[in-house]
Amino acid sequence: MTAPARLAPPPRERIIDAARDLFRKHGIKGIGVDAIAEAAESNKMTLYRHFGSKDDLVVVCIERAAAEAEGFWADLKAAHPDDPRAQLQDWVRRAGEFVTVAHCNCELLDAAAQLVESDHPARHVVEEIRKGHKRRLAALCRDAGVAEPDLLVDALTLLIEGARFNWRSTGPTGAAARFVAIAETVVTAFMAKSPCGGSSGRAH
Repeated sequence: MTAPARLAPPPRERIIDAARDLFRKHGIKGIGVDAIAEAAESNKMTLYRHFGSKDDLVVVCIERAAAEAEGFWADLKAAHPDDPRAQLQDWVRRAGEFVTVAHCNCELLDAAAQLVESDHPARHVVEEIRKGHKRRLAALCRDAGVAEPDLLVDALTLLIEGARFNWRSTGPTGAAARFVAIAETVVTAFMAKSPCGGSSGRAH
């Protein structure tokens, strides 16, 4: 018995998927609605019916990427329940895997770099999402026993963003290939500054 044919995604989902793919490959400003509609096997009228404008579509794409990131945090908790230190160590390892892949594209970072206009509707969305990520990582660092969690988050942010661009320019022969070792050294240094060398607690 033959399996039933898979239904094609609805137009809205096809447009979002096509836009995200094209934005990653060519940049947000390097792609227009005509190319997005064509890649989605749709048309401009349908695109504007669902999103109103390209800017609205950009916002939806960024929000979709942020929603997918929730799985990352859920995986950390599931892999190391009630062990913030292990979750932080795993965060570093997963971050290292992220920056050392050929397609290392972070839609939030790319959008922040490309949308320089302060009044662009997507820029505010990106800023709020990144603030939320920072608060979440700081809470994990605090639960892991780090004395200065906000400062450690800033250090890790600079490391991961620098490593991401270093990998793009130099590949596996560059400093980004040692991201995990460097980040672990930084985390260990912050742990050592804690009064008790860190303590385990419940993650939020």
